[in-house]
Amino acid sequence: MNFYSPTPFFIMAYVQHNSPFLKKGDAPSRKKSKGYYNEAKPTGTGADAGGGMSEKGVKKYRRDNPGSKLQTAVTKDPSKLKKGSKAWKRRKSFCARSKGWTSERGRAARRRWNC
Repeated sequence: MNFYSPTPFFIMAYVQHNSPFLKKGDAPSRKKSKGYYNEAKPTGTGADAGGGMSEKGVKKYRRDNPGSKLQTAVTKDPSKLKKGSKAWKRRKSFCARSKGWTSERGRAARRRWNC
């Protein structure tokens, strides 16, 4: 292509009108799954701690947001998790990410994950 050509040329963008991909504004709203959280409790560990989404909430969120990979908390006792397993890695990652959470809900979630 010669940019110094005396004949003008135009570059036109191709627009596919029947695109199978989502367009701006078609994305599912994150607000649809609001409210399916376990109640934060001041004591207890594992599932007794509350915090985080309930299994029912996770299922609804995944229905509302196709392609989502959201999972429930790893509530198993850390000593019973095999070191290096997927669950062990998820728990370790969550605990590292959530170290600074100081609200009641955050503390409940960390207790639930046994951090």
